[in-house]
Order: sequence, then structure tokens, then C-alpha cells
Amino acid sequence: MDEAAYRAARGAAVPLPCVFEKAIASGCARCATSLRRALAEREAIGCASPTARTNCATLAALLRERATFALKLGPGAPLPHAATMRLACGGLAGLRLCVDPDETDVRRLVAAAQARFGSLANVPWPGVVAAIVAWQGRRRVGARR
Repeated sequence: MDEAAYRAARGAAVPLPCVFEKAIASGCARCATSLRRALAEREAIGCASPTARTNCATLAALLRERATFALKLGPGAPLPHAATMRLACGGLAGLRLCVDPDETDVRRLVAAAQARFGSLANVPWPGVVAAIVAWQGRRRVGARR
């Protein structure tokens, strides 16, 4: 299947793509509103709740904005996979530390952060950014040390 056909099929099967799709697919997080779809030997993860997706998109934008300097990201530049994983997995881990260390569900974590701090903008960002910087992905099998 060529990429254009895949993107068209993905858009039809998953109208609201999950903002934290890579984190959920890697096992860093889970979400009660996520929908998994198998497409052409790949997996696409969407969101069943437009409200939850909007809240997650707000969180993702704030994570990128607040960690831009710490991760040495260019403004508006596309993110490499490793930086995307760091922002998603590290950002959710940092938010977990601020809100509820035992919560792994993204929707409930975002809702708890909004309830506790009044707004996602009021989250204590230095701790979240520190968790983003500290987060490390899996090492490749056979990678040299």
C-alpha cells in the first residue's frame, strides 16, 4: 500500500487521531478513550472523545512550548521521533509526579491536573520539564555502550 492510500484509509478509520498515540503504542501510557485500529499491518490509535482530544492537544502544545529550550528544539520545526517520545512519555511522567503517581490513564491525568491547578497552564512546569529531560527511551538490542 502506498503512503497516500494509507493516509487516506487512516483518515477514514481514525477521524480524531490520538495526540499521545506514540506514548500509548509504546506502553508509556494508556487511555480509556483511545480506539485502536489495524490498518495495513500498522496500528492507528484514535480518540473517542473530542473534548478529551482537545485537552490532550492543549497539554501537548504546552509540553512542547515549555520544553523547547531544554530539548534544544527549533521553533516550529518538525519533531524527530525521539523528541516526540521524550515530550509525550517524559511529559506524562512529569505530570503524573505533580498530580497522582499511580495514574496512568491520560484522560484522567489531564482532568486531575486541570482540577488541581485550575488550568494546564498553571501546572508546576519546572518539575515536568525536568522529567522530560530525564526520560530515556529503550536501548536498541545490540546497541553499543
